[in-house]
Amino acid sequence: MPQGASLSGVLVDTDITQLVASGVLKPQLPLIDGQVQPASIDLRLGTKAYRIQAGFLPGKSRKVMDCLPDLCMTELDLTQPQLFERGAVYLVPLMESLALPQHIEGTASPKSSTGRLDIFVRLLTDHATIYDTVLPGYEGQLFVEISPLTFPIIMRAGDRLNQLRLRQGDVRVSDADLNLLHAQVPLLRQHEVAQLSQGLWISIDLHGNQTNSTGENPVVGYRAKHHTQPIDLARIGGYKWANFWEPITRSNSRPLILYPEEFYIFASSEGICVPPTHAAELVAYDTRVGEIRVHYAGFFDPGFGFNTKTDGSGANTNGTTAVLEVRAHDVPCVLEHGQPIGRFLYEKLLQNPTRMYGTDIGSNYANQGLKLAKQFNMET
Repeated sequence: MPQGASLSGVLVDTDITQLVASGVLKPQLPLIDGQVQPASIDLRLGTKAYRIQAGFLPGKSRKVMDCLPDLCMTELDLTQPQLFERGAVYLVPLMESLALPQHIEGTASPKSSTGRLDIFVRLLTDHATIYDTVLPGYEGQLFVEISPLTFPIIMRAGDRLNQLRLRQGDVRVSDADLNLLHAQVPLLRQHEVAQLSQGLWISIDLHGNQTNSTGENPVVGYRAKHHTQPIDLARIGGYKWANFWEPITRSNSRPLILYPEEFYIFASSEGICVPPTHAAELVAYDTRVGEIRVHYAGFFDPGFGFNTKTDGSGANTNGTTAVLEVRAHDVPCVLEHGQPIGRFLYEKLLQNPTRMYGTDIGSNYANQGLKLAKQFNMET
């Protein structure tokens, strides 16, 4: 079992492995390589999926499966690849279940590729009244509600769409402590000024500084196309990006307007760092910046953007661009370069993980600039 209940922090890879060994975290099949992340565990789709009429929460008095007779339209066998249609809603029991002690709770978030493909994924538990939350002491099965919003998606049993982060005690880092941490690490790329107010704020890059794009009008983002062919999650690098995305180039003469319910990929102006002692989460919504969702895949692992090396002047080289999965709601919205668009909340760890984000775990998005999901080939 992890360290004592009196300690506070996010559980890391060694803690999660202990939970599996002690029967607190119960996989139907043995865990696979890479499933345990530095401060989370990937959750796997089970062998059945149910297309349902609408998303739902079971409420305090019911289990998830008790709700199916009223909502289920058809059942899918995920031992074979299955097409999940755009705009449809599906319920999938996961391969992992839990028997948590009273001092451990959890939250879930989509994985990076899930967010960049605009697959809306939410965790459900029995008796749940809110999504993406596992209450202290929960014992039972885990489920995901899946709705591809832009592209039809081909999935199968074992695919990993979301991840679970487990915590004990009060893990959130205050602005005062975050300021101290920034002075030690720092949390942004050298020479960038930190704006701290209920977390670390980031802004949007519309000049192409973080996009690895060259020329007079560099690419600053992408807008998803409609009515495309399906995307198979297993085909890494198997799709020409231009068949699915329209590039957005820098313009010095006109504003960038986001249109309601269109899906965009952008990059942050700042380079973000999450030190090995902490994890972070990007808040999906903050209505103070507009009716905009800025992220679906919110978890950032220990070691994201962390670099112990220095440049030729001896300055720290911390900082990796955050890729933003953006959707405007209700009304068109103007974005300008450098506009604050989201904020990171930092959380302390129970202990340092044995591996960090990046090359330690073979991350597809380490040292990223503006980058689409790993299924897209950016060279074609």
